[in-house]
Amino acid sequence: MERFLRFISMAPLILQVLFVCLPCALAGHDYSQALSKSILFFEAQRSGYLPSSQRVTWRGDSGLHDGKINGVDLVGGYYDAGDNVKFGLPMAFTLTMMSWSMVEYRKQMAANGELGHAMEALKWGTDYLIKAHPQPYVLYGQVGDGDSDHYCWQRPEDMTTNRQAYKIDVNNPGSDLAGETAAAMAAASIVFRHSNPSYANELLTHSKQLFEFADKYRGKYDSSIQVAQKYYRSYSGYEDELLWSAAWLYQATNEEYYLDYLGQNGDSLGGTGWSMTEFGWDVKYAGAQVLVSKFLTEGKGQKYATVFEKYQQKAEYFMCSCLGKGSRNVQKTPGGLLFRQRWNNMQFVTTASFLATVYSDYITSARKSISCPSGSASASDLLNFAKSQVDYILGDNPRATSYMVGYGNNYPQQVHHRASSIVSIKVNPTFVTCRGGYGTWFSRKASDPNLLTGAIVGGPDAYDNFADQRDNYEQTEPATYNNAPLFGVLARLSSANGGYNQQLPEASPAKSVITKPSSTSPLTIEQKATSSWTSKGRTYYRYSAVVTNVSGKTMKDLKLSISKLYGPLWGLSKSEEAYGFPSWLKSLDAGKNFEFVYIHSASLADVSVSSYTLQ
Repeated sequence: MERFLRFISMAPLILQVLFVCLPCALAGHDYSQALSKSILFFEAQRSGYLPSSQRVTWRGDSGLHDGKINGVDLVGGYYDAGDNVKFGLPMAFTLTMMSWSMVEYRKQMAANGELGHAMEALKWGTDYLIKAHPQPYVLYGQVGDGDSDHYCWQRPEDMTTNRQAYKIDVNNPGSDLAGETAAAMAAASIVFRHSNPSYANELLTHSKQLFEFADKYRGKYDSSIQVAQKYYRSYSGYEDELLWSAAWLYQATNEEYYLDYLGQNGDSLGGTGWSMTEFGWDVKYAGAQVLVSKFLTEGKGQKYATVFEKYQQKAEYFMCSCLGKGSRNVQKTPGGLLFRQRWNNMQFVTTASFLATVYSDYITSARKSISCPSGSASASDLLNFAKSQVDYILGDNPRATSYMVGYGNNYPQQVHHRASSIVSIKVNPTFVTCRGGYGTWFSRKASDPNLLTGAIVGGPDAYDNFADQRDNYEQTEPATYNNAPLFGVLARLSSANGGYNQQLPEASPAKSVITKPSSTSPLTIEQKATSSWTSKGRTYYRYSAVVTNVSGKTMKDLKLSISKLYGPLWGLSKSEEAYGFPSWLKSLDAGKNFEFVYIHSASLADVSVSSYTLQ
């Protein structure tokens, strides 16, 4: 993961005041397709010997000697992001979130035909965690180091970087790493309980040992594995992971010991004290608070009711903050996306969306609502919030850009990802050198040769701006922990009400017009309203325009004329009085299309073709 931050100066877009209200009526998305793609991404992140069932065929075997110099087999697992290091803390969190998605929405995933693929993705990771835990008080938490890895730009199949493995043990503890790995294995044991009970028992044995290790020998893992400090430093400490893993072990075993742990240590370890507005690979408090709230609604832990109610109050603090009804609300972009930081902000969007989704279902089953400082919030409010964030990711945003690679018409083309940005070893087996990869492939101003289907990239800045450039790792680098929480949210949204009596927002009546091709214009231009909202007594509309080349030839030098436009427009380049292709597109092949959007408080603008050339 690229940690050395680079400032990107992007001027705020004009007329952002139009976005003070979150769009409440959004265009429909194919959540089933997005779910399939989000799972497929993990096959591109695999390390080790790839199976015969591998669907991402441009990848090859890699990291085949991992752990050898340490005398242990550490082949397998996942690369965390656009690099070739295996970082244990974010990998374990990724697997916990995969599991939680399946624990909650197993039936919905099965209905989409994706449960098998999701379980395969999970087992690829948990098999590695088993290898990484060869003894009760020993856990390998990293393979490779970020410094040497980031010095090179190579395919995983060509790696020449150091593959030293780093561990924690009784003399070099890491309660956060051991706790998160315990949580991952406990959660995964629930997923495999019926289909593979012996494997579930094996995971549970490892989980219990790791929880004991984490609790008995306390310390921060990055004090023991110091090479992780630049990349995945545990800023929050380890107390949150102790509660988080205890919650998952109780969920997996129903043993009173873990419920007692949550009740007796909630105050001292911060579970009842920390009011959170974020949830992710480092900070687990909100997740633990939501799980304990679930136990409470199920009537469990009544002897700790007073303590567990404090957990629940903190869980609802998180929900109110996301909804904008709290005493300290999460910042949002003008287009409505949660915004916490400019580097890989999307990780916080997907985790918040997941927590809101599951909490929505929890309070529905309990027939209750949430009391926020700025008013009450219903289960539907939470689900609608999650849907708004997912729809933004999938393209309902000011740039009309999908931040899931391979979904929609307009998505990132220059992803900060070594494997996808270098030609497949199966296409060209010529060895890519450490530094040569930077000169030949990293600096190449062209689309990636391999499509990293399903990857959720870092996303836009605080003003909805996004630069699709490979060196812009803050915005274009994907990560496994961006995707994993979406498994559950997409499965839930794809199933409509999913057995709960909640109504998702309905799309507004489509105001649509299609300009058909003629002898003077070999294009179709389809315009429709995809969203509307009211601000200060005025109704604004977000319009989408899809331009398709139906000529049978490649089109270049397109110039469009747009009149009756009274607001901002995104997705086209303007030159004097005419509009041309978006900056990322130089030509439009036969049958292909692109999209642009605009917003104003009037009916459709007039769009016509001024000039073009065909080749």
